[in-house]
Amino acid sequence: MADEVKFQERFATLKAELGKVLVGQDAMVHRLLLGFVAGGHILLEGVPGLAKTLVIRTLADCIDAAFSRIQFTPDMLPGDVTGTQIFNPKEGTYSVKKGPIFGNLILADEINRAPAKVQAALLEAMQERQVTLGEHTFPLSDPFLVLATQNPIEQEGTYPLPEAQLDRFMMKVRVRYPTKDEELKIVDRMAGASSEPRVQKVMTPAEILAAREAARQIFVDDKVKRYVVDVVTATRDPGSYKLSQIKSLIECGASVRASINLIKVGKANALLSGRNYISPHDVKSIAHDVLRHRLLLSYEAEAENKTADDIITTILDNVEVP
Repeated sequence: MADEVKFQERFATLKAELGKVLVGQDAMVHRLLLGFVAGGHILLEGVPGLAKTLVIRTLADCIDAAFSRIQFTPDMLPGDVTGTQIFNPKEGTYSVKKGPIFGNLILADEINRAPAKVQAALLEAMQERQVTLGEHTFPLSDPFLVLATQNPIEQEGTYPLPEAQLDRFMMKVRVRYPTKDEELKIVDRMAGASSEPRVQKVMTPAEILAAREAARQIFVDDKVKRYVVDVVTATRDPGSYKLSQIKSLIECGASVRASINLIKVGKANALLSGRNYISPHDVKSIAHDVLRHRLLLSYEAEAENKTADDIITTILDNVEVP
């Protein structure tokens, strides 16, 4: 239990440091920290101006790690992300110039603006944690996290992320508007007379890796494992769980990777709560973020104006909790 409390305090310190710059958005910050502990990539979706880029840059400033920012555009090439081989005509040899993907924290800004070739170049890095340039394969540093942003409303000049890449993101987090009180604090802080606040480095990559190892040791009861599998299976076969009303709304359910990630993120949530075991509440609290981008909805769902979140809520309300 001592390790759980220690890491709970360390990440509370990190969250407090982020609070020097950020106002509100506690849910988004908490899920970013869960991604750090669980070791999974995160996709942030929200309209412009909700501090998506700011929170990732600030988080990178708080951690003594290599940070890269990639602004995705429609004219990008895969080499702009992974790097390339450069020919030396004098010696007749090639040398490798590594791209911005070689870092610990990668901010993939407006990732849905990149064409398919660039999206494909990210797949190997995100899943295999390596990059192949010519005949050479280079392992990426650890920890390695892709924190991506996308705008859900502007469609001109964007490319929908392929399902294979969406599945590589451990969580898809919806970023909400701040409350009126939070927005007043933001205006005072960012448009006031004093200079914008700065943060200090309060955590190292070694501490993040140690937290991941501690999270792996979190106990998961067999009943909780069955509950996770039931929730995910209900997205594929709703009829078996007396959920025939949503069967026609789902074209394709969540993959096995969803079950794995629910357990991983649940363990991270337990660790940051100072516990050495997962409860069903850990699973329910992060189920929307882990599942929403893994459900392929039918035309009927669109016609009825049903979202993935609506379907996940129905499943969580009806699948028996241990």
